[in-house]
Amino acid sequence: MLKFYLFVLFTIMIIIFIIPFIIVVDPYSLNSNAILLPPSLDYFMGTDRLGRDMTSRILIGGQTSLLIGFLTAFITSIIGLIIGICAGYLKGNIDKSIVITIDLFLTFPTFFLLLALASYIEASIFVLIILLTVTGWMGMARMIRSESFAISNQPFIKILDLAKVSKIKIFLKYFSPLLAPIFLVSFIFGVGNAILAESGLSFLGLGINPPQISWGSLLSDGKEVMEIAWWVSFFPGFCIFIITFLLMKIANIVQSKLNKKDIIL
Repeated sequence: MLKFYLFVLFTIMIIIFIIPFIIVVDPYSLNSNAILLPPSLDYFMGTDRLGRDMTSRILIGGQTSLLIGFLTAFITSIIGLIIGICAGYLKGNIDKSIVITIDLFLTFPTFFLLLALASYIEASIFVLIILLTVTGWMGMARMIRSESFAISNQPFIKILDLAKVSKIKIFLKYFSPLLAPIFLVSFIFGVGNAILAESGLSFLGLGINPPQISWGSLLSDGKEVMEIAWWVSFFPGFCIFIITFLLMKIANIVQSKLNKKDIIL
């Protein structure tokens, strides 16, 4: 099943990033003669209230949502990895300071913290990545910290410490390979969570603003005409669902395979 989910995910991503360069349809082009047309052969996913082609807008919006999702997850995972290793390996006052910082961030519900920050800052792709990163690194850091504690207590790590091997070398050569599975799973989960968070903010009007397009902003545009034009909200909502569903299934399968491998070892 993992291969199937990966195949579907990569196929969708190829369609989103390649098709707009092959079939060029302006997602911003207005057509007063094609307002709120239902899905058809001419307009595969219908049109919105300004007569714009929903198919091209969903493809361009998907590029924005996926870009935000993958970049946020990567940056968040890297930050969480570095902070978690420092806490779990160096211990002492460094660990205590990091734990206090993590607990401080976790005191506030993540989405409400995002709402508070986004309401005071004009959103863009770059700003949303920063906001999602600031509010999303804690979970990764906590997992890596607990695993780093276990690794740092291994005899070979203690021998390396006694031999005064560089801590950076220990991080890169010994900690990183052992923590790579957790990093991978956390990264995959992080992509889905970032896409959902961006969609939620954009739906509430605090995320991507025109002329930029994302699945969340398209979902928000469709809420005002949902009763008479279901397709305007349905297709971007379905894209958010299917991408996050695939990512969560892939992450769960990878995590279960890694857990079985650990048991066997």
